[in-house]
Amino acid sequence: MKSVKVDELTGGEYLAKPVITENGQKLFYEGTCVHPMQIDRLKENGILEVSIFEEDLIKQEPKEIIQEAVQADCQKKIKTILDNYVCKDNESLREIEKTAEVIIEDIFQNSVIAEKVYDIKERSADLYDHAITVSGLSVITAIKMNIDKNIVHSIGVGALLHDLGLKYISVEYRDREPNDFTPDNLFEFRKHTVYGFSSVEKESWMSSAAKKIILFHHERLNGTGYPLKQTMIPPEVRIVSVCDAFDDMICGIGHKQVHVPDAIEHLKKYKDVYYDGRIVDIFLQFVATYPVGTVVQLTTGEQAIVVEQNEHFADSPIVRLLKDVNGNDYKKEKTVNLAESREIGIEKVLKAEE
Repeated sequence: MKSVKVDELTGGEYLAKPVITENGQKLFYEGTCVHPMQIDRLKENGILEVSIFEEDLIKQEPKEIIQEAVQADCQKKIKTILDNYVCKDNESLREIEKTAEVIIEDIFQNSVIAEKVYDIKERSADLYDHAITVSGLSVITAIKMNIDKNIVHSIGVGALLHDLGLKYISVEYRDREPNDFTPDNLFEFRKHTVYGFSSVEKESWMSSAAKKIILFHHERLNGTGYPLKQTMIPPEVRIVSVCDAFDDMICGIGHKQVHVPDAIEHLKKYKDVYYDGRIVDIFLQFVATYPVGTVVQLTTGEQAIVVEQNEHFADSPIVRLLKDVNGNDYKKEKTVNLAESREIGIEKVLKAEE
């Protein structure tokens, strides 16, 4: 930590102490990354000197729901289990229970669930990766809703198997909107919920709640879903429906693939129409609107890349500036904490090459 004069700040420094005005107002908190606009505010409030950290410790490290090693191991197990189950109709499916427990325990042990904001990136995911992500998102949502752990277990299992029926169809469904299907192909695609349910209906080890998740996860509150156009949807199904809809969109599973902010806007638009509004609100508290590595344009006209999430501020990450308003590269590394910058926000997501 060192003291520097405000006139010597260039932007990108991190405050080691809060900045308090003469009348006792806290202008900036400890840890705030100073942007040039904030330097002007310091001067306007008569602040001549501030304390800053001597080193920039921020690294581009996404916060993941499940540890990478656990994710890879679970993905391999699920692929083996589901491929064997569909091809040979053996009794290996019950191993899914153990995989669900691994995921649930990993989330409990390695996350301060109430505070973290997680990076879920758009990607071309296979069904196994998608299953694990939806399971993890659903488990966290359920935990944040204080749902009994036995029900959380059923949610974890049901979410892992929610798209089992896609293994039984031959229709191409990746990166396609419903309007892109022929009527016959759309009908076949939507039967994956029934195929999945039928394949586990007699599994005595699986709870009724888990089976309902498989059958009803595409039902919608207003009765426009499928396969049965239900409006009375169980709570555990509602949780998985939100998490699945989000990941479907950013993976391109039965949807045209979209950026994370677009998927989030969809959930906001249709909360209390398709999706349970309370669940959507809880979900959006912990899923980052702009995952680490996302290149964005700021309201200042500058280009930046997201380098870290702010706890409790899913739509206000910490970004590293890349280009100034004229498109010139910054020669000195500068970062901005958008949660502490009322004057600056994200205008849009850019492609990496823009």
